[in-house]
Amino acid sequence: MVQVSGRRLRALGALVMAISLMVLAGCGSAGPPAPGEGGRSAIEAVNPFGGDPATEGTPKAGGSLRVGMDRDIASFDPTVQNANPAAFAVYDSLMKLTSDGGAEPYLAQSMDTPDGGLTWRMTLRPGVMFSDGTPLDANAVILNVQRHIDKPTSPARLTAQRIASMRAVDPMTVEFTLDSPLGSFPVVFAQPTFTGTLGMIISPAALQQYGDDIGRHPVGAGPFTLAEWIPGSHVKLERNGSYWQQGKPYLDELEFRPLSDTESRYASVQNGDVDVILAAYNTELVRALQEPNLNVYYGPGDSGELLYFNFNRAPFTDRRMREAVVRALDLRGLSASLYNNQLVTAQSLFGAESPYHTDAATQAWPAFDLERAKQLVDEYRAEGGSTSITLKSTTARGQFGEFVQAQLAAVGITVDVQLYDLAQYSAQVVQSGDFDLTTTVSSFDSPYPATERLFGSGGSANYGKYSSPQVDALLAEAAGTADEGARTKAYQQLELLVNQDLAVCWLSRAYLATVTRADVKGVDRYLSRDMFYASLWLDRSG
Repeated sequence: MVQVSGRRLRALGALVMAISLMVLAGCGSAGPPAPGEGGRSAIEAVNPFGGDPATEGTPKAGGSLRVGMDRDIASFDPTVQNANPAAFAVYDSLMKLTSDGGAEPYLAQSMDTPDGGLTWRMTLRPGVMFSDGTPLDANAVILNVQRHIDKPTSPARLTAQRIASMRAVDPMTVEFTLDSPLGSFPVVFAQPTFTGTLGMIISPAALQQYGDDIGRHPVGAGPFTLAEWIPGSHVKLERNGSYWQQGKPYLDELEFRPLSDTESRYASVQNGDVDVILAAYNTELVRALQEPNLNVYYGPGDSGELLYFNFNRAPFTDRRMREAVVRALDLRGLSASLYNNQLVTAQSLFGAESPYHTDAATQAWPAFDLERAKQLVDEYRAEGGSTSITLKSTTARGQFGEFVQAQLAAVGITVDVQLYDLAQYSAQVVQSGDFDLTTTVSSFDSPYPATERLFGSGGSANYGKYSSPQVDALLAEAAGTADEGARTKAYQQLELLVNQDLAVCWLSRAYLATVTRADVKGVDRYLSRDMFYASLWLDRSG
């Protein structure tokens, strides 16, 4: 763990206050950057879901592609919550998210409901085999889904527990009967591992052989198979010669390397040490967009970078202190001091282009106002409340921690910044709930089940333990209905209520990008950076 020094705090605090004063003097307020003004972001969506096969030429077979990740892989077991970008390469996914947040068949052949979402039937593609020769059939799907129901650690358990019964109608058809209608049920079979997915299916033979150690010995029906795994160094995958998509994958080998240091990770793709990086921070995205030898795939999506308030302990059980934090943070100053005026600011759950967003939610979000923030802090302190807090984050967010420390000091809140490496951060901070404030980046392609994870009582990513019966009811309504109009209305009400409650502190849209060398083609991705690897190829001669 690293703690921020007072000298650096004073230096950054002086810079932040100077920037804030300049903004106030020039614009009259320091709200979010507006078009045409000095704080305007130049970051825009670019190829958010991947490349255009029609313009990339005929794919070439062969070659090895190296991927730089922002953290090490913890497990290949979908019932264990972790960010594993290699999982799609080994398993594929029964369903695939669409650009509008829905789901379409991928490894499965079809999925539909005859009764408005209470009963769902999934038909599997004939002839699909796991890499160990075991057939992918209805019983394999049932066995894998049952693991999510049985395991409390599974990030997909909340949805899996909605299943009242499963049965194999025939060897290639699974019928799911839910406890109540769930119009968004197919989406859960299309999610990344971290979000929680039912769509990554492990060979039943491998499950029987390896048991609880399956996370180290993955066997799927995806385009690649595990060849070598040295934790902290690399994971190598080899081409699956019995892959269900004829002629794919194009690559012979994939190698995933953990590169947790942001500068080292970016330098690695810039100098060709790796072919792809899964960019995690704004600085990588901004620099890559200006580099002619690199291709960028990026879409801001919904949600984004935010601060979690801990609702289980003071001071953030008091709404006044949550509002004080929101009003004290000058996002223009943040953009200018740490993001080269490239911060895509956020004041709501959904982006402006989303049908689920309303102006009412934005208007409900407290504006930057130092005087009001000071008043709220003074009121709380006068009633005997402590205004000393801890902000815990990762080592890559040190300067951001200093920024928050300086901003909140200006309104009377003392912040102790504590930094951890990613492994420590996951175990000792967010999973344990041991923080007052903490940071995260949480973008998503589909509002279900992501919003339930973020704001539902007991949600697997609801690290601040926010709980609202009204929010829970709206989440259930939005997920359950097959009526898009009713779903839209429920999500709009949810967005407004979350802002009124100050459930989290919004900072910016996400900047999770895929950055590749120019000769990498066939990118097919989610906004979360998760990719479908069968289509990747290298445009290299010799």
